[in-house]
Amino acid sequence: MSGAPVAPQHESVETGATARHLDLLLVPPRARAGWRVLPARVAAMCVVELQKLRHDRTELYTRAVQPALWLVVFGETFTRIKAIPTGGTPYIDYLAPGIIAQSAMFIAIFYGIMIIWERDAGILTKLLVTPTPRSALIAGKAFAAGVKALLQAVVVIVIAALLGVAMTWNPLRLLGVAVAVVLGSAFFSCLSISIAGIVLTRDRLMGIGQAITMPLFFASNALYPVAVMPGWLQAISRINPLSYQVDALRGLLLGTTSHLALDFAVLAGAAVAGIAVASSLLGRLAR
Repeated sequence: MSGAPVAPQHESVETGATARHLDLLLVPPRARAGWRVLPARVAAMCVVELQKLRHDRTELYTRAVQPALWLVVFGETFTRIKAIPTGGTPYIDYLAPGIIAQSAMFIAIFYGIMIIWERDAGILTKLLVTPTPRSALIAGKAFAAGVKALLQAVVVIVIAALLGVAMTWNPLRLLGVAVAVVLGSAFFSCLSISIAGIVLTRDRLMGIGQAITMPLFFASNALYPVAVMPGWLQAISRINPLSYQVDALRGLLLGTTSHLALDFAVLAGAAVAGIAVASSLLGRLAR
């Protein structure tokens, strides 16, 4: 006598599927790591930094006063007296890219004060215990400084246009201007954060920031050609990232002779090096 046929074991199959489903609920998926998570974290940190502008925009307005004075007073005066050789370019036209770079640097060079404030408020410690890489934290802050500087650059460009500065409006060249401003600001903000990681206090950082901003500005080609500088100042100008930023802005906005490939290579290399150094000092700042 043959045995009864065995019924299909639907219950066991369903039980196995349910168990796998519960496993997915109980065990979270593996988090993304390495290069895949870095761009998302950098963008997130940049957005967090820029959210602060929604609550207080007075910084953008007040910082527009100084570049306006440089262009209106210094630029117009030296255009009339023709004291600085600019190769046939009106001096105010020659000056405008330098003032764009200067205003961007002045925004970025005191960015370390903000991270010291975050340290004192306990925010930095909370950020460091998250899975976000330190390089992503620094890069997010650096590029947020670049976006702030870009907004400032728009203000300076508008003022320069109202003063009759002959600039290009080619979209590709303006995109290059934006990249140069962001890269330069990223480097100077990282420089500020690195100094903050060394001096650890806002008062010391303020003093050092004020001590180096004007030397960086005057030891560049923002106000005058490198050729008219004394030899020792020319040597400093050649290692000053601000000089390469000004050269790129001048070539893009005015169409003057420049070395764009070298300029952008130096700016990108300086930004990467700045992020690496600032990231290595971030732990010291949080102690």
